[in-house]
Amino acid sequence: MNIQTKIDAKIDIRHSTCPHDCPSACALDIEVIDGATIGRVRGSKQQSYTAGVVCAKVARYAERIHHPERLLHPMRRTGPKGSGQFAPITWDEALDEIAARFDAAERDFGAQSVWPYYYAGTMGLVMRDGINRLAHIKKYSRFFSTICATIAWAGFTAGTGKVAGVDPREMAMSDLIVIWGTNPVSTQVNVMTHVSRARKERGTKLAVVDIYDNDTMKQADIKILLRPGTDGAFAAAVMHVLFRDGLADRDYLARYTDASPELEAHLATRTPEWASAICGVSVAEIEAFARLVGETPRSFFRLGYGFTRSRNGATQMHAALCIPAVTGAWQHEGGGAFYNNAALWKFDKTLIEGLDLIDPDTRRLDQSKIGRILTGDTEALQRGPPVKAMLIQNTNPMTVAPEQALVREGFAREDLFVAVHEQFMTETASMADIVLPATMFMEHDDLYYGGGHQHISVGAKLIDPPGECRSNHDVLQGLAERLGAEHRAFGMTPRDIIDETLQASGRGGIDELQADLWRDLQPDFRTSHYLDGFAHADGKFHFKADWSQVPMPNAGLMGAWDQMPSFPDHWAVIEQADDAHPFRLATSPARSFLNTSFNETPSSKTREGAPSVMMHPEDAAKLGIADGDDVTLGNPRGETTLTARIFPGLRRGVLVAESVHPNKSHISGRGINMLTGGDAVAPYGGAAFHDNKVWMKKATA
Repeated sequence: MNIQTKIDAKIDIRHSTCPHDCPSACALDIEVIDGATIGRVRGSKQQSYTAGVVCAKVARYAERIHHPERLLHPMRRTGPKGSGQFAPITWDEALDEIAARFDAAERDFGAQSVWPYYYAGTMGLVMRDGINRLAHIKKYSRFFSTICATIAWAGFTAGTGKVAGVDPREMAMSDLIVIWGTNPVSTQVNVMTHVSRARKERGTKLAVVDIYDNDTMKQADIKILLRPGTDGAFAAAVMHVLFRDGLADRDYLARYTDASPELEAHLATRTPEWASAICGVSVAEIEAFARLVGETPRSFFRLGYGFTRSRNGATQMHAALCIPAVTGAWQHEGGGAFYNNAALWKFDKTLIEGLDLIDPDTRRLDQSKIGRILTGDTEALQRGPPVKAMLIQNTNPMTVAPEQALVREGFAREDLFVAVHEQFMTETASMADIVLPATMFMEHDDLYYGGGHQHISVGAKLIDPPGECRSNHDVLQGLAERLGAEHRAFGMTPRDIIDETLQASGRGGIDELQADLWRDLQPDFRTSHYLDGFAHADGKFHFKADWSQVPMPNAGLMGAWDQMPSFPDHWAVIEQADDAHPFRLATSPARSFLNTSFNETPSSKTREGAPSVMMHPEDAAKLGIADGDDVTLGNPRGETTLTARIFPGLRRGVLVAESVHPNKSHISGRGINMLTGGDAVAPYGGAAFHDNKVWMKKATA
């Protein structure tokens, strides 16, 4: 659009919420031009958490929603799987074929041979979770979500009894903010809005605990640089110092926690010297951090999703969370801890998901084990029938799932029918038999919540979608009719579903919520700070975790849960480096991609460049590797080749590869998740993306 055209155009400012898989769920002010196209996208100043700020990739959303490579028409595969050869078909032809293939799989192998598979390409409740309604009605295999949050949720809940914490806006009233296990400059930009306010108005100190000198750590006053998977050792040593030096709040501990002589006896052996040998942080740094926390009542611990990427992540989250309980920081405004506010929403999703029709005997297949499932692993299939047909929405497992060698093998099966509903020709879509064009969030109605704050909102349809794009709800309606899946929600509009869901949840109706724009559900101070008791039955914060009884809805015990330490500690279950695999690899998130969203937009691609791996200069010198050299990383799961970046801001023996670039962007055509494992992480499943042992060598031509 040229300057004169934009001047002449009618521009309306409309409100919405960012739907992407990010805790910020930013409140947005969006330019709608002539009722048909999207212009600038800004963070809304009318919502107190977003506070007028939005990440750069969403600010440029116009280049994504109006991208020339968006899928616009249904297509059928005409060449080999993965060839990218498709021909246009009608919507009726596409839906008829999907329904026929699902019915054939059910007839020949049983209903559980069909597996609807989805995730968080949108966080909108109607468009993300409606696929479960079809699965529940038809008794298809259900979906167990494990990739993102189960590990960290279990660790936080083990301490507090539920996933909710201090109002994150209270960071502005803190005297010390500890950011641990998250890189918000890249992944939750609004956290830094409140950090900046605190530093400007109060002179607040910022401490960052992480495994590399990322963009957040670069802004820190105190930098704690750990080896991956050793947070528990560092946390236990900090608490050792707090008790040793009289910095523990004895009155708070007696009133609000299950603290015991047994806990203190345990921590007495977890000295800074012991921890330093494990985590790489010097004894002096451990002592100084502990004194700072112990002498600063208003200490705010902002804990992140990094904990959920390690085999010992639940115990690490719990250990970090225990520190503000030892100091009694929860008593003070600007003190305590926050991870996520999942316990606030209390949405009744019966209508959205068809919860009234669940058959509990229907198996739930683990999202993280898709490679094993599609290659016929008996245990992963729970000794049930093979998966013969899939509908995939809102996710790209051909790139993001662990154990990519198995994932590739599984999707290449000629006897596996796959329908993918997508916005772009992702690597998963390229393996499909049928590809369906999907709407984006400004092209349909949905209901949102902010995991990283306390607001709920309606995101209304702002413009019509291009071509023949249809929403997830529209696709499910069309399939339900053809499959004989009867539920009244299939006959409703998304707005009707949102309205009834809100009313069933005691939240009024859709009109009232839209009038509020973004409704603040933050509980009062005493509730948020657990001053009337924590959410366990005894009302106490639990230093001693009973991992078999952590309140986790819809989750069964997995992994070596019975070997998990009860008290905060280092649990040495991580994938340790060895002589054959001397490096530990983490696959941390990047700034301009969000999983594989935005890796099609020109500005994000330009900023991120080619796939690369950071390594310490001394490690590089030992291997004769220079900055910019092509290097191959490998382990028993597979290999990948990328570009070396010499980077002093991590411990020796540690490698960091930011982002999930498309497989095809890697020199070998094999992406970073060739190296990640799909084994179940205790106590309730998950994938340990930051917990990999690898070897490295210069790439051969």
